[in-house]
This record gives sequence, structure tokens and C-alpha cells, in this order.
Amino acid sequence: MSGPQARVRVREMTLADCDRVSLIRVRGWQNAYRGLMPQPHLDAMDPTADAARRRDLFARAPEGVVHLVAEDEGSEVVGWACHGPYRDGETRTADAELYALYVDTGRLGAGIGRTLLQESVRRCRAAGHARMLLWVLEGNTRARRFYERAGFGPDGAEEPFEVDGVPVPEVRYARVLNG
Repeated sequence: MSGPQARVRVREMTLADCDRVSLIRVRGWQNAYRGLMPQPHLDAMDPTADAARRRDLFARAPEGVVHLVAEDEGSEVVGWACHGPYRDGETRTADAELYALYVDTGRLGAGIGRTLLQESVRRCRAAGHARMLLWVLEGNTRARRFYERAGFGPDGAEEPFEVDGVPVPEVRYARVLNG
């Protein structure tokens, strides 16, 4: 849904935000990955179960992992982003990685994702990271266009990903932050 530019405030996520973030994340998967992943997998996603997992992940977040939320003028969480050190297997590198970026599906096109991404990029640049990397499903053309408009581009790395036995390949995007 397109609309006027949303007025949002970005802040660090708290444990109390986990339920809303999980709802946004699950609905985001169900919307963005329709036709890209097996529908039974998407239909089975449960925001309540995801929230329990999210609380655990949030409580155990490694050093350098940052969770951000975007709030609208009524203080409702309408988006979530998470970034930190790039993960190369079990190794953390000097590059940054955008782990996740989701917006309430009813607010898509209002600039919330762009605002969250800009703040993540700003924080990663300020932390001294030279590059920011992210993984996106190869078939997710909407997300790929979004990242390309923000200065990211495919760097040639690809990763096999499988959901319920169905291949869902990912491509890596990169953006130079410093230098």
C-alpha cells in the first residue's frame, strides 16, 4: 500500500516490543514470500511462537547486534530492523550485516523501511564498518529494488537456502559505507 511519507521515530527495541515485532515479521514473511516459499510453511508461521523465540534471541543478542523499531505518531511499532557484525559461518567479520528489515504490511510504501535502513546504515558507518552486507531471496524483486535504490547491489555471492525441501536461493548485496 502506497501512501504519504510516514512520520516515524526510530528507537532501540525493548523486550516489550517482541510481540509486535514478531507479528510484523511473520506477516512480512507471509506477504513478501508468497509464491517464493511453500505456502503451507508460510501458513504455519505463528506470531506467538515467533515472539517467544524473538524474546530469547533478544535476551541473548551478541555484542554489537542492534535491534531498532520504528514507531508511528501514536507510538505503535510499525517496523523493525536488526544489524550487527557480518556472519561468515561462525566467524564475525569487520563488515556489518543487515540481518532483518520488516515493515507492517499495511504501511508498505510509506518510507518506514527506508527510514529504518538509513538509521542502520548510519549506525554501522559510525561504528567504523567499511561495508554493509545483506542477504535477500533471489526471487524477491520488490526487496531487491528497494535495496538497489538505497545504494546496495549484488556482489556475486549466492547461498542455497531450502524451505520444506524447496530451493529458495539467496543473493548477497553489499554497500560501501566508508572510503
